[in-house]
Amino acid sequence: MDIILVRHGQTQDNVKGIFSTKETILTDEGKEQIRRTKTFVDTLSFDKVYVSPLYRAIQTMEILGLDGKREERIKEVDFGLFEGNTYEQIKDKFPEEAKIWDEDYINFVTPRGESIKMAYERVTSFLEEILNKGEDALLVCHAGVIRIALSWVFDNLDYYFKFRVENGSVNVISIDESGFKYIEKANYTVK
Repeated sequence: MDIILVRHGQTQDNVKGIFSTKETILTDEGKEQIRRTKTFVDTLSFDKVYVSPLYRAIQTMEILGLDGKREERIKEVDFGLFEGNTYEQIKDKFPEEAKIWDEDYINFVTPRGESIKMAYERVTSFLEEILNKGEDALLVCHAGVIRIALSWVFDNLDYYFKFRVENGSVNVISIDESGFKYIEKANYTVK
């Protein structure tokens, strides 16, 4: 079985280099990225489509011409008060929190947000559910969710920042009959 993960197209916040707000929308380039991605997605086989409820993911799903079920567990990592800021702005506005975050990015709970470990638990609970159902599924989601899913293959969240996840990229995790997980395709983009 396969779990296919598609990252949303480029957003206004991606262009600004900020931790995305929940309301950000796709740019014209982001829409074009997804039109290109659609040519590849149309060649794939899957039983179900799930989409993050954040608007950028819904826009992406619509451009892909898919209809999916909204799934709260595949929302982006909630960066709380850090949203809407660049990393430099976060260091200026929240110097103590930024220092702690830099020292332990996995466990640090952002103010009014969540830790990457908390996000890992919610995302992987959903991935395990898909695995138990034996569904070939396509998820339209976010870079953080995809990094979590790829780390799940290794059962090790320390890999989180070891993956590059471009806007509009396709990532495929395959699971064989014995339950062995492997990365079939990572950060595939259609140029």
